[in-house]
Amino acid sequence: MALTTQVAWLFLLAVPVACIAWTVTHEEVFREPREYCVKHSWQGKTLLERKFFYLFTCEYCFSHYVTIFFLCLTGYQLLMEGWRGYLIAGFSIVWIANTYMSLFGLIRQDIVREKAEIKTMEKQNKTD
Repeated sequence: MALTTQVAWLFLLAVPVACIAWTVTHEEVFREPREYCVKHSWQGKTLLERKFFYLFTCEYCFSHYVTIFFLCLTGYQLLMEGWRGYLIAGFSIVWIANTYMSLFGLIRQDIVREKAEIKTMEKQNKTD
């Protein structure tokens, strides 16, 4: 596979990885299972239990497992063939996906702040 094609795959595969990792670890649709996992990650009896449940609360940690799923699904390898290509691809996808999630988090914060500012201005206009 040509290097440009490999790089395109890298940036494209990171999109669903970021989307799934963010949705599971942040969005309301998974709130109840996430709260269950948070509880068990703090109150689990064994280290293994605590770490297992923590994986579902941290987007960075969870993105590794989503990446492994997508590598198995697609067979994508980066720069080299075999296990080394999978290893390079895996960490590269995780890094790009987490960059996407960081950018999304920043954009989302700006949107929340802007909505709060608009509400404040609307309240001021009503009182004036």
